[in-house]
Amino acid sequence: MADLNRSPQPKQTGMPSKSKYQERLSSAGVVFCLLLSAAASASEPQAAAPEQVFLSEMPLVLTPSRLPQPLNEAPAAVTVIDRELIKATGYRDLARLLRLVPGMQIGQERGNSQWVSYHGMGNDFPSWMQVLVDGRSVYSPSSFGGVDWAGLPVSIDEIERIEVVRGTHSVAYGANAFLGVINIITRHSADAPGIKAAAGIGNAGIRDLNLELGGAAEQGSLRLNAGVRQDDGFVGLHDGQTFKIASLRADRRISDNDELMFRLAANSGTRELGYPDSIYGNNAERSSDSLNATLHLQWRHTPRPDEEWLLHYYRNQDKITEAWMASATLTEPITITANVPLDRNRSSVRDNLELQHRQALTESLCSLWGLELRHDQIDAPFLYYGAAHQQSDMARLFGQLDWRFRPDWMLNASLLAEKFSGDSPHFSPRLFANWQLGPQDTLRFGYARAWRQPTLFERNGDVRAIYQGILLVQPYLPNPDLQAPRMDSLEIGYLGRFQPWNTRLDLRLFNERIENYITRVSHPEYVAPWLAGALPSARYENLAAPVTLRGLEYQIDSRPAAGTRLLFNHSLIGRHSSDSAVTRLTAPYTASLSWIQDWSGRWASTLTLLRMGPLAGGGGFVSDYQYTSSPYTTLDARLAHHIKAGGTPLEIALTATNLGGRHQEIADRSEQVLHGSAAANRTSPMLWLTFTLHPK
Repeated sequence: MADLNRSPQPKQTGMPSKSKYQERLSSAGVVFCLLLSAAASASEPQAAAPEQVFLSEMPLVLTPSRLPQPLNEAPAAVTVIDRELIKATGYRDLARLLRLVPGMQIGQERGNSQWVSYHGMGNDFPSWMQVLVDGRSVYSPSSFGGVDWAGLPVSIDEIERIEVVRGTHSVAYGANAFLGVINIITRHSADAPGIKAAAGIGNAGIRDLNLELGGAAEQGSLRLNAGVRQDDGFVGLHDGQTFKIASLRADRRISDNDELMFRLAANSGTRELGYPDSIYGNNAERSSDSLNATLHLQWRHTPRPDEEWLLHYYRNQDKITEAWMASATLTEPITITANVPLDRNRSSVRDNLELQHRQALTESLCSLWGLELRHDQIDAPFLYYGAAHQQSDMARLFGQLDWRFRPDWMLNASLLAEKFSGDSPHFSPRLFANWQLGPQDTLRFGYARAWRQPTLFERNGDVRAIYQGILLVQPYLPNPDLQAPRMDSLEIGYLGRFQPWNTRLDLRLFNERIENYITRVSHPEYVAPWLAGALPSARYENLAAPVTLRGLEYQIDSRPAAGTRLLFNHSLIGRHSSDSAVTRLTAPYTASLSWIQDWSGRWASTLTLLRMGPLAGGGGFVSDYQYTSSPYTTLDARLAHHIKAGGTPLEIALTATNLGGRHQEIADRSEQVLHGSAAANRTSPMLWLTFTLHPK
């Protein structure tokens, strides 16, 4: 909820005066120089990578077409964060990993709160990019239609890889895939059976424990992951967290043609929120307790090698307890102090059933179709005044054809029909072509249309603070007439491999035009609340004029010598909107450079330099107060040493994030309004030592 009272403040930008074009050129120049420097110092000169490594097959990806296919045949730009890279970074949270994907724009308002988006955009709880765990959507009504990244019931140790589809993919995964898809794929339970234990300790109260137990037999396998993640957050902020995660995955082959997967997982945690100086305690320091649990069942039937049926059901449940007390002084008709209870207590349930069928019709033509049904419900009395119980039903039908009409041409034609309760059906078409210019060069181009369904909170959110029958403030007004945004996307991509330095280049040029963009609009004319003069009410509305994003993003993945990997990501985005506040929701540039080095097997190191352009990061509770965080550069590092402890492999690793000075990534605007141009919340370095024991 927003401030109960505040004084008018001039608009702040928090940005230096140089032009956006200078900023972009500066970003590109700095990172390019660092790329050359890292390449020169990676190691002693060694022979180029063997030709057979360079000519190896393209990696397979599952997400773009819902079926395994080589990366150069996928109808989308895809970045894969593999297990090797996940381990090399040493990161403790998923969102940090996603900073290594071109076009991703991520910020931390505090240590336990992540703002994750692709190409920026979105509100305080971004829901423009579908997030999946083994094909199961993790968006939740309890997270205001977004993702609770800290509370996800999945641990980093479980992850086999993360596939990120960059660009709209609603035709395959529905409304939330408006700007792309993040698919977190966990390891098969038969992978690396045995015992694995890890413990971490560091500054800022970091205390981590992780345990993995696994076993496999001829017909099936089982794995248990459990862990605790704890820290005190950033210096000077009330943002500590403690989360306990447990998951059980079982895979069983019941016949030559049938396999079952079962996954049960839960995440229980407490996080600290708020600020000590918020006006009237409107955003006071408090704690929030959460419980997220999921049950996922999957049946895979393969009657023939070229045919597969896939049926899966999942249930997600969330419960959040977050309550505190605000205090306001009223002077009319008499002076009284109003102690007003506020809360964001909420609980939600999602049930989802999906059937999918794929089949090779001929040697050159493959078909896939599917049906999905979903029911969402949430109970949140304070967030939905007078209508605490909210629910929504969804049905979608999707289909696609992959046609290799020539040896060097692949065509993908797809269509999705989607219907939400109370809305007209939406249709999302896609047509993409892949032209293999040569064995190592592919040109990709296509068109897609996507729709994004307004969340329950955007349409029906009605937040009121009431004292003895007096309506003090109403920061959120409902808007049941809110329309679904529509995007038309054109893109050209290039995927190439080059023998020098065994390098892969993935480039994407895009034009994304969004109609009916949803933004939060202040309504100062609505004077019913007692304190309306201090805090005007606002609601989510459709922007009348279109929003257009045009730009270039690319990734260079190079292995110039044995044990050396260089990973460079860069994006440049031109933003066009009639509303300058919407424009600032997207940073004009981002960049990252990672140098990963294996020093002859015993030592390993990783250095990652991150650069982020100016970013507003969501609309904030104070809808008419504009603030943009300044550009920043930060450094992450890891050094690992492998030894034997009593004959058992032991890894000792030192990891650090946010080196090189404190910086602000995104602001809580209801707090920032009190601080003017000075950053109200800044990150701080975090350093920890991890011991990992993995008996063979």
